[in-house]
Amino acid sequence: MEKFVVEADKKVVGIAVRVPGGFRFMCSDPYFSSMDRKVFPRARALASSVAELARARRVHAATLH
Repeated sequence: MEKFVVEADKKVVGIAVRVPGGFRFMCSDPYFSSMDRKVFPRARALASSVAELARARRVHAATLH
């Protein structure tokens, strides 16, 4: 089984597991729950989506300070 840890901002946010049709993301960080169990066609698509959500979290956190 092909699997790998998914990180955002140097923190583990979940894992990805190879499934028919791509990679299934399983989150360990509640902030990424909107992506939980979603299948991405390629690892790069998963990484891009995680990075986009991580950027949104940083922007949101910056507006709170």
